[in-house]
Amino acid sequence: MQMLIKTFHKYSGKEGDKYTLSRGELKELLLEELGSYLGSSKDNEAVEKVMNDLDANNDGEVDFTEFIILMGALTVACNDFFLEYKTDDKPKDGESAGGGEKSEMERV
Repeated sequence: MQMLIKTFHKYSGKEGDKYTLSRGELKELLLEELGSYLGSSKDNEAVEKVMNDLDANNDGEVDFTEFIILMGALTVACNDFFLEYKTDDKPKDGESAGGGEKSEMERV
């Protein structure tokens, strides 16, 4: 959560309201922080579509709540992608998928 908050505020407020992302700020955030997820669609049209989809109250800016909706949607899309390409190889008890000890996340 802290990473999402810090990332939002790293870009918000450079232009106008410090609690919202302008089109320019959103574009910079998308390209700098999420460029690998955008793939070949790193163009103004893609940024405009994201902005229009996120800007629920049509004020021309993206607030933190609207930003979190984007992060949630991207997380779901990534999860769906990994589930689609998931292998059926199940690790044995005490082993990670790589065959060694349990990872930090598996131990939690």
